[in-house]
Amino acid sequence: MTKARFDELIHPSTRLSLVATLAAADWAEFAFLKDRLSLSDSALSKQLATLEEAGYVATERRLSGSRRKVRARLTDTGRDAFDGHIAALRAIVADATGSAAGRSA
Repeated sequence: MTKARFDELIHPSTRLSLVATLAAADWAEFAFLKDRLSLSDSALSKQLATLEEAGYVATERRLSGSRRKVRARLTDTGRDAFDGHIAALRAIVADATGSAAGRSA
């Protein structure tokens, strides 16, 4: 079972959406991520660099014909951080809904 731990690095909505998208795939192409998240090239590059620096994401640059393509994947560290963050968010929601149920009784 994953230990619930809130992760400030993942929490901003853009990074959370990016990590969630990567969690659902082995690898994701830069163009797919850009379209899926409605980000500019520079905004997506910045978010990927931040997550890569933390060890949460790995990127691969390769040539496809005459074009350079970038793809990204979540590392084991990134997946653990994401799973822990989601568990922490679920605990926060469960606590809030439990507290609300207790007040209405």
